[in-house]
Formats: sequence, C-alpha cells, structure tokens
Amino acid sequence: MHNFRELKVWGKARLLVKDIYLLTKDLPEEEQFGLISQMRRASISIPSNIAEGTGRRTDKEFGRFLDIAIGSAYNLETQLILCLDLGFIVDKVFKDYEDKIQEIERMVYSLRGKLNY
Repeated sequence: MHNFRELKVWGKARLLVKDIYLLTKDLPEEEQFGLISQMRRASISIPSNIAEGTGRRTDKEFGRFLDIAIGSAYNLETQLILCLDLGFIVDKVFKDYEDKIQEIERMVYSLRGKLNY
C-alpha cells in the first residue's frame, strides 16, 4: 500500500484538474455537454485512478489503475488538440497544457515501471 498524497505525480495531476476547470470555463457554452464535460472527467480520472491504485493490495493491481490514469491523460491530450483544431484555444495555451499533461504521462510511466510484478 502506498500513500497517494506523497506521490509527486498525484499532486501535479491534482493541480492539472484545477487548470482544466479554469480553461474549460472559457470554452463556448454549447460545449457544456461535449468537450467541457469530457475534459473535466478525463482530468479528474488521472489523480483519482492514481489514488485508487495506491489502495490496492498488489503492485499488479496498482499498475492497472496507473494504466487507466495514462489512458485518461491521452484522452485529455486528444481533447486539447481538438480544442486547438476548433479554434477554442491558441497555440501557446495548447503548448502549456500539452507540456503539463505529457510530464504527468512520463511520471506515471516511471512510477509504473518501478512496480514489482
């Protein structure tokens, strides 16, 4: 068992949720049930799955939840690309968020690689 609050990646993912909420509040209102909802759920899924995985009994189970967190990060990255494609955000905003997401992806992969299974 691990303490998720001590994991740097969990902290960064938690801050990303706040950033995504701030970003999505400025998206067009007609995206309320589209991109806004999807991006918020994907961002929340990242730290949530990291935390849930820490409570599992085996590293194999923890690894499965880290895999889900990585998948959610890729979903969020794709949705961010769509926001850029649709003209909802500018290149600089995209790059800033892309960098944050990719750092979290690398950290989750690194953590996963340290598990014994």
